[in-house]
Amino acid sequence: MDEVDLDRPSPQRASPSALVSTKPTLPQLAPDDPLWRTAEAANQYVRAAKSPATRRAYAADWRHFTAWCGEHGLQSLPAEPATVALYLAALGATHKPATITRRLTAISAVHGEADYPSPANLSHRLVADTLHGIRRTLGTSQKAKEPLSVTQLIRVLDHLEGGLLAARDRALLLVGFSGGLRRSELATLSIEKLEWHKTGITIRLERSKTDQEGEGREVEIPLGLHPETCPVRALKSWLERANLTEGRVFRRVDRHGNVGAALDKDSIGVIVQRSVKRAGLTAKHYGGHSLRAGFATQAYLKGATELEIMQQTGHRSLAMVRRYIREGKKLRQTAAGKLGL
Repeated sequence: MDEVDLDRPSPQRASPSALVSTKPTLPQLAPDDPLWRTAEAANQYVRAAKSPATRRAYAADWRHFTAWCGEHGLQSLPAEPATVALYLAALGATHKPATITRRLTAISAVHGEADYPSPANLSHRLVADTLHGIRRTLGTSQKAKEPLSVTQLIRVLDHLEGGLLAARDRALLLVGFSGGLRRSELATLSIEKLEWHKTGITIRLERSKTDQEGEGREVEIPLGLHPETCPVRALKSWLERANLTEGRVFRRVDRHGNVGAALDKDSIGVIVQRSVKRAGLTAKHYGGHSLRAGFATQAYLKGATELEIMQQTGHRSLAMVRRYIREGKKLRQTAAGKLGL
């Protein structure tokens, strides 16, 4: 059975109409109006301002809020600031501060679409104080997945099983690690965007989390020093064995060795967790982000500068890169403690 069928969470139902305009963004025009096509194009551009993933997250947040209000006999649209404050307090025991803040954004967005003032705005003292109290009590740091080290990655590669499935997983793990790629970037990687040359591969990424306007960037994947851990050789082997010449690079593989549809970003995390578990590591500590975090941490340990790391990973925030550097410093200190001096 493929990892997607077994382990991936069931897809959410399509959102009703949350964060899809309840009123036209621009005046509705008759099809024979000279500006009709222009207005239609403008509405499409407005809808494209938020990524599909963001719209899905906001829609799920709004469904959660309306369900909670229904359970407690409270009105969700328009809602009162006191209702939002009670909702935040209910979330405080079970949700991370980052999730709670996103819920506020969704509530504000839906009220704005319906031409109501936002009850979730932090200008409301009751809402602001409730959120501030939650942050002070719970803290705002997010528990990230642990980065994979080179040693751990090699260990994971040594425990891969399954013929064609193992070939795919080896290529995915090595390309994701050496490229410092996000889960979404691995999932949407296409063969047409690979440029093969004598020193490795150049990957052309059209769009990513921090590049919603599609400027694109290039990521270099160099030839490895050792055949068994070379990302270029691993990727070439997977594509040849799977007989793939176009479309998505990473596909599902069933237990009979049949290649199917493209993986989605959630599948990447499932593959990483399954692979580290086989290697004897604690699966819950790792995920799809462990490849990207592992690259940044190991690159720092090998002497890469902040700028060099950011050029490879596409980070636009020094703060995030420095989180990986702090992890690298911890590892250096741990290694120094083993010298016996």
